[in-house]
Amino acid sequence: MGWAAPGWAVPSYNIGALPIVKDIFAGTSPDNLGVHDGLLSPCPESPNCVVTQDADESHSIAPITYQTDLDIAKETLLKVLKVVPRTEVIEQTDDYIRAQSTSRLMGFIDDIEFYFPTDKKVIEMRSASRLGESDIGVNRRRLEQIRLAIADLNV
Repeated sequence: MGWAAPGWAVPSYNIGALPIVKDIFAGTSPDNLGVHDGLLSPCPESPNCVVTQDADESHSIAPITYQTDLDIAKETLLKVLKVVPRTEVIEQTDDYIRAQSTSRLMGFIDDIEFYFPTDKKVIEMRSASRLGESDIGVNRRRLEQIRLAIADLNV
């Protein structure tokens, strides 16, 4: 649809709006998600993942600290996740939250995990792209924005 007579409107298509494109780039949920022996899964070698536990320098990110009790910290995190664009909570237990964030244009899915160890006032985190090599720092920036939002709420 590249040609149009003068004065005719040419429809513009957002490739991300095409369901087949989103399905292609969504990938499948990894089978290593969750908490295993008190740890979130390590990142793969690709640079599109960050994690707070047992990570090398390029994949490491600091956990979120909180001063309230665990229930309030968890409730606050869930409220913050509700306003993170294109993000949906998929699973939650007493000490774990898993969410998915979908990119606006192509429908890439990132898996985001939060673990609340009962022995310390921190939220351990992991965010990883399902597909591709680079995420241009999206996973790290998303977790840092979540950290700032929780800090702004004085948790």
